[in-house]
Amino acid sequence: MEDVLTEVPPPSRFFQEDLNNFTPPSPPIPSPFLVFPTAADLDLPLRPSLLIIAISSPSLHLFHTAASKILIGTLILPETSFAGNSVQPSLKDKSCNLYSLDGDRQTLLVSVQCPIAADRCHAVAELLVSQHIVPERVLILDSVQNRNFRGKLSRDEALAFKLETTSERKSKSKSLKLEYLPSASVVDGLGAALLAKCEINKIKAVLCVTWPEFGAAALELIKFRVLPALDLGLSFKSDADDYGSLGQDKDPFDSDLYS
Repeated sequence: MEDVLTEVPPPSRFFQEDLNNFTPPSPPIPSPFLVFPTAADLDLPLRPSLLIIAISSPSLHLFHTAASKILIGTLILPETSFAGNSVQPSLKDKSCNLYSLDGDRQTLLVSVQCPIAADRCHAVAELLVSQHIVPERVLILDSVQNRNFRGKLSRDEALAFKLETTSERKSKSKSLKLEYLPSASVVDGLGAALLAKCEINKIKAVLCVTWPEFGAAALELIKFRVLPALDLGLSFKSDADDYGSLGQDKDPFDSDLYS
């Protein structure tokens, strides 16, 4: 006769969550934090007139070639390994650096070059637009993905859309001459978390999403349609023109066949 106490139970006897009760919980991941190498020269919280947060590949490449930018801080995600990063800022690094685009630190740039998990987006957003940085206005540069867009997206056509907070819509600031993101389309990840945090804190903010996710066409939209509306007077090195070689999506399964 089989021993019902020691016999291996069938898979249907216990739920997975019941089995997990006997496993010690994983230690909590420390919260993200900002490091300022020149903290003695900074008055925290920083209060820039404009905070630009570059998330999309074209925007990261464009601002990497900005002629005048000074590294003033770094956002540390404890779960992200910095192994393999170069000493000087590089597009290949997994990093999230904070730059000043002018001498008086009134225009700041956050270059998000590392993946941020969905459950960490709100903590990062809280850090960037509430705690150590309290901006007057925020520009978020992200990309729209096929699976989140209601409609057909052609790889031969570069597009840019926007979402904005209530404070931005009511303000007298120069608005971006872009169409709103079509109804029923979705933006997720860090860009959405940042826009939500700005809405809660009543900060003027615009989320600009471009298509395609990679390539020179989206970069040119940002360079010639988005940034000129802000009158920043930024100049970029000629290296930005080399981005055309990155025109293909990294995901071979994300094609027009699945649109």
